[in-house]
Amino acid sequence: MNTTPVHQQEVICALATPSGVGAIAVIRVSGEGSISMVNAIFKGKNLEKAESHTVHFGTISDGTDIIDEVLVTVFKTPRSFTKEDSIEISCHGSDYIIRQILKVLISKGARIAKPGEFTQRAFLNGQFDLVQAEAVADLIAADSQSSHKTALNQLRGGFSKKLAALRTELIHFASLIELELDFGEEDVEFAERDDLRKLIEHLLETIAPLIESFDLGNAIKEGVPVAIIGSPNVGKSTLLNALLNEEKAIVTSIAGTTRDVIEDTMLLGGIKFRFIDTAGIRETVDFVESIGIERSIAAMEKADIVIFLFDSEETFRDIKALSETLPADKQFLFVLNKIDIDIDSAPRLYLLHEEIIAISAQTQSGLGALTTKLIALVHKQSATDTVVTNLRHYEHLQKTFNSLTDVINGLTLGVTGDFLAQDIRLSLHHLGEITGTIVTDDLLDNIFSKFCIGK
Repeated sequence: MNTTPVHQQEVICALATPSGVGAIAVIRVSGEGSISMVNAIFKGKNLEKAESHTVHFGTISDGTDIIDEVLVTVFKTPRSFTKEDSIEISCHGSDYIIRQILKVLISKGARIAKPGEFTQRAFLNGQFDLVQAEAVADLIAADSQSSHKTALNQLRGGFSKKLAALRTELIHFASLIELELDFGEEDVEFAERDDLRKLIEHLLETIAPLIESFDLGNAIKEGVPVAIIGSPNVGKSTLLNALLNEEKAIVTSIAGTTRDVIEDTMLLGGIKFRFIDTAGIRETVDFVESIGIERSIAAMEKADIVIFLFDSEETFRDIKALSETLPADKQFLFVLNKIDIDIDSAPRLYLLHEEIIAISAQTQSGLGALTTKLIALVHKQSATDTVVTNLRHYEHLQKTFNSLTDVINGLTLGVTGDFLAQDIRLSLHHLGEITGTIVTDDLLDNIFSKFCIGK
């Protein structure tokens, strides 16, 4: 284990648990002199002589006035989250107590941490790379099994390792190209062009699925959008209510009741889905209803999965025609509703399409098969463990892909090594910006300013 001390900065402090009255609160302190600073206001064990990763009971005082009985956890450099000397003070969750402890720490020379400053220090001190640092925020914000799994994979370095491997392969050829430039007048080639082409094609094949995974990754974080589309009065609102197990949408026998898009989220199989009930699609002269229909079509186009709901051969034909207007890669399900009312017609409708799922939104018959299919569609899309969820990562992957494509084009055209080197350098730059190998103060400020204070 590396025990080399890292560069420590001024002492910062902040509440690391959510604001509000609770049983306990945790105040985080980090930086050079943080242990001696807390030791000066703590009565109990001598914290400066305490072993790292030990917990001690005592009191925190402001002069002679005891503020609270606390548990203090000691983390000594480099074995802490920030790799600096750090202290975590577990006190009672009173807002008054929290304010008083922070006040006495500030009086001793600490300052309140900026948003994300603890994680930023961890990154700067080499605890993890920038992708992993950003995954800390995603892990804390995870509200489903799938988003938790994705964030945890990135925190453990799954995405970073894949990018590092790509970058290492590219650096090897970049160095050979640069060597050619040093011997430019001798007209020698150290980088075999066919091998370089094979490498670039391999990199493009690896990066392309990562770029394509962004839509799914974003959906995993925000909820996979599922639009329920159908003719008026086929039971779209009843299906939404049945899925959510609450009366979210108004249900009547009058066609055209739903005039606007209604949506809500729920967890199925550890995945967050965002179900969207839409206005029935039909020809109408009603101005308000026509606006609702336009929004229905927009919701369908933006959704990852579209449920086409119908209750008769006539409504099926309308829906089938609408489905054929969608992109080929759009995920969709044909769902026959109201089998409790017209069970005799169900076998004929099954013949219309092999993937039809038969349900009764009213009695909730068949909903299990529908939800199972929805979960399976998402798992099919997320066959790879590495899913891109961060817009910044997506943008730089896209720029890397474009630069590598320029290298391929340059090889095809037979351009000189200096032009190839320029495109390779650009590719390396964009890969480096993802993990933080190449970083600027403005980039760090932009990323960590979005974190909560105390994170």
